[in-house]
Amino acid sequence: MMVDLFLVFLQVGALSIGGGYAAMPLIKSLTVDGYAWLTAVEFADLVTIAEMTPGPIALNAATFVGMRMAGLPGAIAATLGCVIPSILIVSILSWLYARFKSGKVMQSILGTLRPVVVALIASAAVTLIQVACTASGGGFSLPGCLLMIMAFIALRVKVKGKHINPILVMTLCGAGGILLHAVGWM
Repeated sequence: MMVDLFLVFLQVGALSIGGGYAAMPLIKSLTVDGYAWLTAVEFADLVTIAEMTPGPIALNAATFVGMRMAGLPGAIAATLGCVIPSILIVSILSWLYARFKSGKVMQSILGTLRPVVVALIASAAVTLIQVACTASGGGFSLPGCLLMIMAFIALRVKVKGKHINPILVMTLCGAGGILLHAVGWM
């Protein structure tokens, strides 16, 4: 199990270009579809927990999955698997960038990667929207969709020139989810 956790998150660390949100489709593919370590609902919970806790979302996700599957040794294996490629890749890229930053090839490479990163983030967003609008029984969840839409609007609105604190929005949505579940609407 430790080797599997290490290798899965080694892939995530090595192949997820563009940051944590870009890694989410790959993490879902490996942990939900590939190894069946998590269900789709558990994956949505993982994203929520990984986003709420301090630190990079992909690293938090690796630690969470590792801990769930094999306790503290699993968390360490998954976390190391996730960070080792980044350490190596960033070290090499920083040397290359410092040496060739003004070259046309470097600018071409960076320009090509931008749309790919946007597509990966959009894929993660679509997955989360699907999960938010799906009831626990598998059907459509109007309350879940409405809660998601209200949270999105709340996070985009400015009050006295400032955005609403995301922790407040998450807390209110959690309370709303508990209330909706208690009355049987979710």
